[in-house]
Amino acid sequence: MGTPDYAMSSLRALHDSEHEVLAVVTQPDRPKGRGRKLTPPPVKHAAVQYGYPVLQPEKVRNHAFQEQLARLAPDLFIVVAFGQILPQRLLDIPGIGAINVHASLLPRYRGAAPIQWAVINGDRETGVTTIMMDKGMDTGDMLLMEKTEIGSDETAADLHDRLSEIGARTLIRTLERLQNGSLERVPQDHTQATYAPMLKKKDGKIDWSMPAEQIACLIRGVTPWPGAYTFSDDMRLKIFTASVLEREISVPPGTILECFAGELRVATGKWAIAIQEIQGNSGKRLPIDDFLCGCRLPDGTSLG
Repeated sequence: MGTPDYAMSSLRALHDSEHEVLAVVTQPDRPKGRGRKLTPPPVKHAAVQYGYPVLQPEKVRNHAFQEQLARLAPDLFIVVAFGQILPQRLLDIPGIGAINVHASLLPRYRGAAPIQWAVINGDRETGVTTIMMDKGMDTGDMLLMEKTEIGSDETAADLHDRLSEIGARTLIRTLERLQNGSLERVPQDHTQATYAPMLKKKDGKIDWSMPAEQIACLIRGVTPWPGAYTFSDDMRLKIFTASVLEREISVPPGTILECFAGELRVATGKWAIAIQEIQGNSGKRLPIDDFLCGCRLPDGTSLG
């Protein structure tokens, strides 16, 4: 059970393993793009190529769908970024249970956006945890965990791709340990749980009163979606890459400072940010020097 690109590595790893995949469950095709063309999710593309039966229930609580799964008599459900919460009746179908591959070091960052929030919050380490699912949201007993450092310039997109591969590797190790009887279940300490809710467009808006380091983490954490943005009057500016300048600032946060080649310096609540790549209302992603050739942002301009 999986839907987006993140789940592809795990499906590929299962396909290449000795385990038998009875079926692939994914979300229904959805309208996408300017033409609103009905588009299948990435996992469906892979499943069709591998020759697996594909099930796309609108709601997993549908009784007919649950009966269809029960007839397959699976030993396990493998769930990777599927996108729907599985009710207990569904979790009771597989003979052994349901294993989830979650992109955080549980019990930290339960929820839909663990990768993004780990970067936004400036964490230096994250990883993947496999758990035996229960009816709660990412609350089941932990099975295996693999940790990795978060690079100082790593975006959520970069980390997403790395954790996808780590997750696939950890999944296969989990199944191997399950087979040989060496897998142990470790209950989560629920008092240490934190949550990673799904991001909204407004979460990308920069609050220049925050410290520069926090803003830099936000920019990396919301790349590629929803993207970090600010405004100059009515012009919306999307910021892709920026670095921290450790210098004392005496002007209000959001004020554009003296410009230097290759960067646009902006005052923050502590120190300053140097923007290297930016996009205007209707343009494309550009190095800051190229952008400023067609759009003036003089010293003293206030962003917000």
